[in-house]
Order: sequence, then structure tokens, then C-alpha cells
Amino acid sequence: MVTRRGEDPRLLPSETSLRVIMRGLRGIMSDDAPGQEKLDKIVRQIAGVMVAEVCSIYLKRQDGSLELFASEGLNPSAVHSTRLKRGEGLAGRCAELGVTVNEPEASIHPAFSYRPETGEEVYHSLLAVPIERSGQILGVLVIQNKTQKEYSDEDVEVLHATAMVIAENLISGAVAGTGAAIEVSKSQPMVIEGESLSDGIALGHVVLHEPRIVVTQLMSDNPAIEIERLDEALNKLVAHIDDMFEHEQLAGAGEHRDVLEAYRMFAHDKGWHRRLREAVQGGLTAEAAVERVQNAMRTRMLRQHDAYWRERQRDLDDLSDRLMRVLAGRITGADEPSGLPPDAILVARTMGPAELLDYDRTRLRGLVVEDGSSQSHVAVVAKALGIAAIGQAAGVVERVNAGDAAIVDAVTGEVHLRPSQEVISAYSDKVRFRARKQKRYQALRDRPAITKDGVRIALHMNAGLLVDMPHLAESGADGVGLYRTELQFMLSETFPRLDKQTQLYSAVLKEAGKRPVVFRTLDIGGDKVLPYLRQPKEENPAMGWRAIRMAMDRPELFRIQVRAMLKAAPDRELRIMIPMVTSVAELKPLREMVEKEKAFLTRHGHKLPGKVLLGAMFEVPSLLFELDAFMPEVDFISIGSNDLMQFLFASDRTNARVASRFDVLAPAPLRALRTLVKSAKKHRVPLNLCGEMAGRPLEAMTLIGLGLRSISMAPASIGPVKAMILSLNAEHITDCVEDLIKSGAPNIRDSLQKFAAKERIEIEG
Repeated sequence: MVTRRGEDPRLLPSETSLRVIMRGLRGIMSDDAPGQEKLDKIVRQIAGVMVAEVCSIYLKRQDGSLELFASEGLNPSAVHSTRLKRGEGLAGRCAELGVTVNEPEASIHPAFSYRPETGEEVYHSLLAVPIERSGQILGVLVIQNKTQKEYSDEDVEVLHATAMVIAENLISGAVAGTGAAIEVSKSQPMVIEGESLSDGIALGHVVLHEPRIVVTQLMSDNPAIEIERLDEALNKLVAHIDDMFEHEQLAGAGEHRDVLEAYRMFAHDKGWHRRLREAVQGGLTAEAAVERVQNAMRTRMLRQHDAYWRERQRDLDDLSDRLMRVLAGRITGADEPSGLPPDAILVARTMGPAELLDYDRTRLRGLVVEDGSSQSHVAVVAKALGIAAIGQAAGVVERVNAGDAAIVDAVTGEVHLRPSQEVISAYSDKVRFRARKQKRYQALRDRPAITKDGVRIALHMNAGLLVDMPHLAESGADGVGLYRTELQFMLSETFPRLDKQTQLYSAVLKEAGKRPVVFRTLDIGGDKVLPYLRQPKEENPAMGWRAIRMAMDRPELFRIQVRAMLKAAPDRELRIMIPMVTSVAELKPLREMVEKEKAFLTRHGHKLPGKVLLGAMFEVPSLLFELDAFMPEVDFISIGSNDLMQFLFASDRTNARVASRFDVLAPAPLRALRTLVKSAKKHRVPLNLCGEMAGRPLEAMTLIGLGLRSISMAPASIGPVKAMILSLNAEHITDCVEDLIKSGAPNIRDSLQKFAAKERIEIEG
């Protein structure tokens, strides 16, 4: 049978056998013997203590196969000769799935792979556990016996704890010289492929977003002392969580209270405490015990089909991490260094836009996350900051240490970890070349974006913070086409008061000078969350209670924000844009609220803006079917192409598995955009586009071909896009795009690239 690790909540390790093994391993690892000799001694030690006729260690190679590295009981000639393909045999199954294999009669299992050179045909029962460290499977530890038997829970737990110690010694290099091809080291150069989130190349050193507490000592000398440390840490953890309940902002009833209550239940769980103590009594340090129990519980819960238990797993992971920090003397988790290195490469499993903004942007060179897509909000923020960023870098967190040298190539989507000097030199040259290219773009700063046939294109920039505003002059942008007001709210611990908002909007307008600024009202929802604003848990938040829907249900939030904008712009033009409008009917009450705020300020003697323009973001396809009614209700329109494409293709922009399945240059979206452009021209409504499409030269060229004459993008994209415009004939691209749409060509992108090459249009950013 195949059992999952940690399936039985009553983990009862054999104190005697485990402590004997631990003591033996400590002695073996302290020797100066070669790595192979150490492995041979380890398998003999385990076989003797566990009364096993066979004990074998298989290690995972770079290609995913398993190689028999040491064995007590199998034919000696099989060592280093026997290899199992990825997932082959019971050992391969154990490594591939991360499961415990406990078989009374191994030979009859469908996954069994007979290898005559091993001589294992006389052995019937088999127990295999993964050699695992921090989520990385390094190999498999196996014991076998001639008698048919199912190994006990005690045997399983002892073997798991032993495998964890072996993994630690493999990772630390204590078992050296076992073969350069073995996938056990964090010291070797490595390349991880991912998806480019924000263009650029960065060389620097790794900073972990959530630094792991690395367990350096697994075996304890004195279990009594470790039990005392564990109990003290548990008491501190429980007290800290109880204190959370007393916080005034959390005192009231509500959903947050229920979540915290469930969390506290786990912290007080006596079963969890018992399993931790039993692991320590078995010979582990307090830290190693926390990691061991965490791994066992994580595996068990992640196999559950119920979403509730998967959510609880996250709670347990967080509790375990907190307990680790308490043991390390860092209860708050504020264990990051006070300052970043001057060339920081930030590495994280996941990250929200507000978290990225917590870091000193002057020292941040690159970002690598294990999830995220090019359409996610953290990608948008990374672009705005000019940070080279890569997402979908699977397993990167487990493969780096803080301080490792790293190169982020967000052009090709590759992360180079611990690169050789040759690779560093090559990339240094590449960075210098890109810098020269940027200098050329800088030289275009004061030149207007006019095509070769005299068509003026307005290039605006996107911003979200006051510190972004200097980019306006540096990039030569014509104005701010999108100011994301929600970033201020996300960085604040409480809802920003009226005077605070007024000061910010006033400062933004002052920085902009005579250049126009479009303020987008609060766009919260999806992956943009306010910690102090209670929001319902939604299955699909991107299409849930967000943006305009929140403004209509919580009008006081909208009115305070509008009042702040009005007060911030006396005697000058104010442009307010409403996000995620889905119907004409939604605009009318919001316009009425704006008028009420104007009247309120007039009554109280405040100067009003010279002109107030109310616009809408075009993000929801439903508006395509009521354009004639919609256009007269707005003073301007800005196309939010990121969300528009998301809804048009029913493809979640934050889900990397589907976000790349469609092409924005396909016939359907181009026809939708052309329809919108024609309607705006007919009704004489100014039209802008402020999504990802605008910042890529090929896509921007296509937008001009569709008839758009105003686009907004990240400041770093203005130079490449302007260079493209200066080399473009607007009439020619208009004819080309029209012909391609009419033809229904399935691959428009290739045709556009050929057109650009023929016309010598600069589309390489």
C-alpha cells in the first residue's frame, strides 16, 4: 500500500531507536572520511538499529533519475550501477510524488521495477521515504526485509526523521564528493526559466522576501533542554496570538474574528503541541521538530480535496513559521535587515503590489517570484518602478540562499543563480549596451512623438505614487494618463483622511505643472486589498465587489475622495476617471455625487477647479453594445486593455496558466478596439489607452493603425515607443491593420512583424 506522510495524526516515534540513529549519525558526520564512506556507514547504522536486512540510499540526479548511492544488503556491484528513470519503481514513485511507500509484498505492486543486478528478489517488505529538505526531494531512503510485514507507524516516523537529517547533511555539504551531477547543492550555478513580467536585466545579490529560518542543527544533545525551549516558545506564541485578539481594530464581531478564532484554535491545539514534543523526545532539536511536523501535516492536508483543509494548511504553515521565529528570538517576524544591499534581487514565492513598495526602490534591481503573470498588479508596479522582474520561476525560493549572486534576464525570462565569472562578464556587457540604448532614448526626450507623415501621438505615463512624478520630466511624457490613487490607500494603515488625500492630489498636480493628470478613483478588489477595509471573501474577486461597485455601495468613500480631488485643483482642470464601468446606468448617480460635492465646497467657500472632466475606464465588453448611449455621458474614455482582454477572453490575468493563452493582437480584440475608436471619433470623445499594450512597440504600432492617437504606459516604455513612432508612417500602418482585420488572418502578429521589418520600423525595445 502507499500511504501519505503524516496520514496518522498520532505520530509516535521510537525514542530509543531514533536517538541511537541520531547519535550514530552525529559521529559519522563528524569524521573527515570521504562522502561515499559516510553514506556506507549511514546505511549500515540504520539497518542495524531498525533490524532491516537492507538499507539503501538513492540520490536524485540533475535529469530527475535516481541512482543507488549506498546500500547495506543489496549486491555491492549494484551501487552506482543501478539507476531508475523519473518515477520508475517504488523508489521512483516515492521521489516523484513525495509519498511514503509501505508495502508488505513489494513485488506485486504495479509500480515495482525488478532489477536483477541488485539481488533484491528475496526481499518482500519495503518501506521508502523521501529524502527531502525545504520542499526539495533529494533522494529516497529505503529499508527492506525478507519477511512479509507492514512497517509500523513508529518505523515510518523514525525513517522520516532520519531522512530529514540525511537531507540536511547533503545540502550542507557534509557528504561531499558524491558526484557533481547530483541535485543536492545550493552552491552550483543554475538557470531557472520563468516568464518576463517587467523588461530589463539586473545583476545583484539575493534578498529573500520572507527569509526562512534555516535549521542548522537537527540532532539534540539534551532532549530535556530542547523540550524546555519548545514549551517556552509555544507559550510565547500562544500569548502573542491571544494579544492579537485584544487589538482595538479587531475587537468587533465579524468575518475577521471568525478567521482569527480558527487560527487561535490551531495555536492552542494540544495534538500539535504533543507531536512537536514527541519529535523532540526522539532526538531532534526544537527547530527540527517544528520543520518535521510541519512537513508531515502539510503533506496530509494538501492531499485533502476540501478547500477548508487546504486553507487550514496555510494557517498551520504560518503558525510553524511564527514558532520558528520565536525559537530564533524574532517574535514579530521583522527579521529582515534594516537596509538592502545596493544591488538587491528580491526573491519571493508570491508578492502583492503594496509589499513591493515597502522596499527601498533605489536599491532594488530585480524581482523574481514563483507565481504571478505579466498582467498581475505586482508586474504593473514593477514596470512602473523600472525593475526587471520574472514570474513563474518554479522552485526558485528553495534553490537560493540570501546573498547569492543572481542575474535577472527579464528579456529572455531566465534567472541565473550563482553565475560563473564568464556569465557575469557577458551580462555586464549586455547591460552596458542597453544603457547606451537608453541614452539614445533619453536624447529623444524633448522631441514630440510625430510619425514620418506628420501625425502627432500623445504619449502619457502611468503613475501611482508621488515619487513617480519626477519621471514625467525625465521621460518627456505629455502628461499622466493614469494615476492609480489606490496605492496610497494600500500603503496606509488606516483609511486616508480627507486632508491627507487633498495634500497628495495637490502635490501630484503641482509636480505635473501644466501637464494633464487623470486621477482614477479607488480601484480596490482582485489582488488589491485594503487591510483595514472589510471585504467579503469571493470565489472570483476580479469580477466581484470592486472599483465602481464599491463606490456605489459605499458612497461615502467615493465622495470623500472626490471632495479631496476638487479641493486639490483650484482654478485648474481636474480629470476624474471611474474604473470598471459596466453600464451607462452606473455613471449617472456617480456624476450626481460629483455635482453634490462641487455644491458642498462652493457653500463652504472653497475654490473649485476651472473645469471638471468626468471620464470612464473602458474595461468591460458589455459597453460595446451601448456605445451610442455611453459616449454622451462621458467627457473622455481610457481603455484599460489589461482588464478588457481579461474579460474578453475569460482569462484571469493573474493566473499564469491561462494569461498567456491569448494574443492581444488577435482578430477579436482588434475588432473590438476598432469599434470603440470609430464610436469615440463619431461622438468626438477623447480616447486614450493605458494598458500593457501601449508600452510594447509592436502593439503600440498596431494601436496607431487602429486610429488611437493617445496612449499611456510605464515611464520606461516611452523611449522605445517614441523611437518606433518616429520611424513609422501612420497611413501605411492604418492600411495594413485594416487589411489584416478584414482578411481574418489567424496570425496577425507575424504579419505585423514582417510589415515592421519591411518598413524599417524600430520595434525592438
